[in-house]
Amino acid sequence: MNIILNIQRYNPDVDDAPYFQEFSVEVGPNQRLLDALMLVKRFQDGSLGFRKSCAHGVCGSDAMRINGKDGLACKTLVKEVAQKEGDTVTLEPLRYLPVQRDLIVDQAEFFKKYRSVKPFLINDEPVAEKERIQSQDERMQFDDTTNCILCASCYSACPVLDENADFIGPAAIAQAYRFNADTRDRGFEARLAVLDRPDGVWPCQNHFKCTQSCPRSILITKRINQTKRLIEKHKEKQAET
Repeated sequence: MNIILNIQRYNPDVDDAPYFQEFSVEVGPNQRLLDALMLVKRFQDGSLGFRKSCAHGVCGSDAMRINGKDGLACKTLVKEVAQKEGDTVTLEPLRYLPVQRDLIVDQAEFFKKYRSVKPFLINDEPVAEKERIQSQDERMQFDDTTNCILCASCYSACPVLDENADFIGPAAIAQAYRFNADTRDRGFEARLAVLDRPDGVWPCQNHFKCTQSCPRSILITKRINQTKRLIEKHKEKQAET
């Protein structure tokens, strides 16, 4: 069927402001939105800018706003966003990040916030044998968060950033929880200074937009709330001593 891709265009070298351009493409309902974009890139306008890599929902490269919702073009089927001949699909870059060109954003700020929570295992204790043993139940406490592909869909979907641009964002907090909940990790104190602040975990208002947008089905809002509880328990314990 034929659909219309209404794509936000912007080249800072020549454009004063973003604008929308429409492209008509012939695609099947079970094809991916990424396929439709590639048809435009290959046969209609080679200057169109967007990211892609694995095309299988693993790398997170092609995250964008699709009809006002954040997601991956490679995991979105045409029939999910266009039901009939001539339907229009509007594509925009992720929010809250500077547009480099068309659908490509500069993710430097996103990764800066992500790195600030020290998203890696911290443990200087000597290992008794070959590895630090962990039970399956212990692993399941944070298992879903290990699936994050850093696509930044949750960051773009978060309405808190409309009011607070310094908010650390859902992805960073979810990854902080991934390690804080890991029985092998000893880095809670090192992450606390970043999480327990006005721009840290507390601005989250439980909109659930981050969870809804996650292409890897991570329970992001739940992990944020669990992080808040971990901090509260830490403070209670400190008050008792």
